[in-house]
Amino acid sequence: MTSPGFDPLVIAISSRALFDLADSHAVYEQEGLAAYQQYQIEHEDEPLLPGVAFHLVEKLLNLNQLVDGAPVEVILLSRNSADTGLRVFNSIEHYHLNITRAAFCGGDSPYRYISAFNSHLFLSTDGADVRQALELGVAAATILPSVKGNTNEQILKIAFDGDAVLFSDESEKIFKNKGLEAFTKNERDSANQPLAGGPFKPFLHALQQLQRAFPSGESPIRTCLVTARAAPAHERVVRTLRAWDIRIDESLFLGGLSKGEFLQAFDADVFFDDQQGHCESARHHVATGHVPHGVANR
Repeated sequence: MTSPGFDPLVIAISSRALFDLADSHAVYEQEGLAAYQQYQIEHEDEPLLPGVAFHLVEKLLNLNQLVDGAPVEVILLSRNSADTGLRVFNSIEHYHLNITRAAFCGGDSPYRYISAFNSHLFLSTDGADVRQALELGVAAATILPSVKGNTNEQILKIAFDGDAVLFSDESEKIFKNKGLEAFTKNERDSANQPLAGGPFKPFLHALQQLQRAFPSGESPIRTCLVTARAAPAHERVVRTLRAWDIRIDESLFLGGLSKGEFLQAFDADVFFDDQQGHCESARHHVATGHVPHGVANR
């Protein structure tokens, strides 16, 4: 396909989300920085095993084989120094991942480079870095230890929670403070008033632009909204997405049911949710990112 004519979708990812660095991190925690540096140098020619977000990154980068102009770029952000990070880049080369840009921060947090790279999404195993990214206005999630089979299906499937992820937490605040009845009444009364955007709205918009580069029915990307909402609170969600001119491929209004098995049925490559309880359920079925945003995380 020809170039899509829009800016690339930029994903920033930490080295510990991309690769399994458990062994070397244990050396750091037990023996200190000097031992960690020596360990990485001694093993720099041994490829790291894939981490929890590895297959997601693979699928994202594979989209560049389908559209001219490289519409997806993955940036590596790491607390390693360039010296100890050589093992990470060697592993990138081993797996033939087209990742060429990186920031190695020598022990400091790399979050300050997220906006400089024009990132739409930041994935990390470090919750503090994720919170900093969210404060910068960038969609970000803490990738949790998760179960995810590496299926052969080529379609990239991304699932989102609604309130405090795609949408603001304005309605969730009413639910937390006043209960379900007040929440339902507010959503019914406000059905024609679009919700404000949450931290993942810009990422979903960029993803939608990429979907539209493909003919109708041929996109290798599918999105799914998985929300605890139920009727009649569904109407405001539908009208909000319509007002944003964003189309979600599948929408699950679960009315409080556990999300894990539904995400497994959708076969999500990753699921983003603001509530720890939902993430705990989901991570046993699919790769899961906790979004520490909104009233549920205060």
